[in-house]
Amino acid sequence: MTTVLPPSLESPADTEHTFSRGGRALPLQVHEITGAPDHGHLLVFGHPTEHCLVRIHSRCLYGESLRSDDCDCGPELDKTLDLIQDAGAGIVVYLEQEGRGAGLLAKARGYRHSEQSGADTFTSYEALGYPADARDYTGAAESLHKLLADLGISAIQLLTNNPAKAAAVTRTGLAVTVVPLRTTALSERASDYLDAKRRHRRHWIPTDNAPWAPEHS
Repeated sequence: MTTVLPPSLESPADTEHTFSRGGRALPLQVHEITGAPDHGHLLVFGHPTEHCLVRIHSRCLYGESLRSDDCDCGPELDKTLDLIQDAGAGIVVYLEQEGRGAGLLAKARGYRHSEQSGADTFTSYEALGYPADARDYTGAAESLHKLLADLGISAIQLLTNNPAKAAAVTRTGLAVTVVPLRTTALSERASDYLDAKRRHRRHWIPTDNAPWAPEHS
């Protein structure tokens, strides 16, 4: 039986520096999550206080670096940073969970299967022997809770449409207000993916035709 160790958080003071984006600058300090199944970092912008903005975000090479139109990952991260810069502070928990935790090769295979079969990528993953979504947010939520406790923060605004993220953070004892991330689908494929996330993972997709109604707020 494999023993899963609790996550630990490395918070070196010498990582603080100035982060500039769109002509606006904020202090940024980087903390590292170690020991959890999903490695990641906590990016602390400015000086967060009670009810600060928080985003838990999974890595997406296609959407963030290659600027693919096929998903909403890039627009979600852009919107998050816009909101944090407007607020003057906030936290991004950035997790190395490419391809919904299955990795980039699985993601590419899932896209290929989806194109050939007409199935959505959740169904394609399972047809290929992968979990539809292998991500777990427990370690990230526990690391976030530790950091916020050190800052004297007990309540946050969580930028998400994903009920699993809200549930993981709520279980730590933090008071969570869910704030929807409203983005526009860049393509028909991206719109189909949003619909698949709603059907398979019960995501709250805020649109005029489907009012946003989270269970955790």
